[in-house]
Amino acid sequence: MRTLFFLCLGRRRLRALLIDIGGIVSIWGILLASVTGIGMTAQGNPEAARMTNPVAPSPESIAAGKQIYQRYCASCHGINAEGGSGSDISPPAPDLSDSEWKRGSTDGEIFFVIKNGVPPELNMEPWGDRIKDPDIWNVVNYVRSLAKKSRG
Repeated sequence: MRTLFFLCLGRRRLRALLIDIGGIVSIWGILLASVTGIGMTAQGNPEAARMTNPVAPSPESIAAGKQIYQRYCASCHGINAEGGSGSDISPPAPDLSDSEWKRGSTDGEIFFVIKNGVPPELNMEPWGDRIKDPDIWNVVNYVRSLAKKSRG
């Protein structure tokens, strides 16, 4: 019965109907994304961007952050934070020593990503249940110190 309906429409009407349906689906997708807060592109987190780093970037903080980074982060992001190769089940981890930060570049945004991961796939898994907040801030300071060296 459905096939007969589409045959009766003719090609032009069927094409117009499909274009209309595609437009409606696109509009609903945009509305859903805006209502649920899901971004259509990779962007920073305005709420996390307002967070301030309570740990000063001292040599002690950077050294502590380096130890934590080497223990938990280097296996994916590389020992020098220049990115990982990925695998057949996960994409390459991004370079943390350059100036391109797809999830936001403020200390608060970096902290948020380390603590909470990056949903929905969680290729960057959340570490908040394994690393204490002050230690995450130390990692932020360490990664920042690497970025400054590569830009200089």
